[in-house]
Amino acid sequence: MIKSVAIQGIKGSFHHIVSQQFFDDTILVNEYLTFDKVVDSIISQTTDAAIMAIENSIAGSIIPNYALIDHHNLHIVGEHYLDIQHHLMALHGQSIDDIKEVYSHPMALLQCKEFFKQYPHIKLIEDKDTAEVAQRIQKHQTKNTAAIASKLAAQLFDLQIISESIQTIKHNETRFFVVKTKNSEISEAQINKASVKFELDHKRGSLATILNVLSDCKLNLTKIQSLPKIKTPWKYAFFVDITFEAYDDYKKAKSIMEIMAQDFKVLGEYKNARL
Repeated sequence: MIKSVAIQGIKGSFHHIVSQQFFDDTILVNEYLTFDKVVDSIISQTTDAAIMAIENSIAGSIIPNYALIDHHNLHIVGEHYLDIQHHLMALHGQSIDDIKEVYSHPMALLQCKEFFKQYPHIKLIEDKDTAEVAQRIQKHQTKNTAAIASKLAAQLFDLQIISESIQTIKHNETRFFVVKTKNSEISEAQINKASVKFELDHKRGSLATILNVLSDCKLNLTKIQSLPKIKTPWKYAFFVDITFEAYDDYKKAKSIMEIMAQDFKVLGEYKNARL
């Protein structure tokens, strides 16, 4: 049973919001400012599970988190999609003309870069966490500085929202994984999605052959992501998400892929959050 969860960031961050929505407000939340520390906490069993952002509808895949999950043999036990609304916030009484610097997580800055083209006087600076910047501005009463963070962060740290929903695309979602060091106890009847990783021979048609297996076994490919193999330049591992109606169809495809592909690994079997 999951009683505690590790998040990247502090209370008020988007990872914190996911912890409340995926579990509830009784879950014990352990805060860390890097994903490496998040992973260390579940490996050391300080925390039962972790929440990790994996993909954004504007900025794309978060490749380092795929690498962390793979390298540490973590198991995906759930997923959650969160509507991300980025708000520009600062101390009360300030306007956007007063702001000289904006600090936030690199992904937040990337998702909002179009907004700041109309304010060339503002310098954008990367930081570790959205909510932590908001907390710091309030703690040190820092004027002429703003944060990009959630509405919850503005409420928790008593900041004024200068401009709402400043992300480039208004419908902005991030997909999060819930990961553990061991498989979950979810029954086969509940499983309708899986994440797998494999490598292939570098020859014509090898990937197409695997994709045909998925199609023949009635599996729907919802995501494919390549990741460079650090020690062998220009060779790649593939991370694939697949959905299915019958677990037996997935088991059949998995058996075939285990034979055909190299370094085949099941990263997770879980319930599709989109259903």
